[in-house]
Amino acid sequence: MAKDFSRSHRVAEQMQRELADLLQFEVKDPRVGMVTITGAEVTGDMAHAKIFYSAAKASDSMQQGLEKSAGYLRTQLAKRMLLRTVPQLHFVYDASIDNGMKMSQLIDAALAEKPIK
Repeated sequence: MAKDFSRSHRVAEQMQRELADLLQFEVKDPRVGMVTITGAEVTGDMAHAKIFYSAAKASDSMQQGLEKSAGYLRTQLAKRMLLRTVPQLHFVYDASIDNGMKMSQLIDAALAEKPIK
């Protein structure tokens, strides 16, 4: 039976915190603006990590900036975290916040059309 809180989950949470700090204070690439790290998934063998992010103005240039800074971020993670091997970072845009805002707008519009009795 698998543990409820495996090592890969603990590493993913720590990596999420460290990457948020690094992106806010260390990355100087102008393409990477205000980015919010919404989640991280690390494979069981610690070889790869999917980093989910959202941004107010997401674009292809932001994705390219994140991919370009992945090597630097990986090096900084190696210094901050006590891991034998640091996973390769793969950045994935998280559209769940955008979808939630669209749903909220649709609900507000539907409630505005409904007459109040």
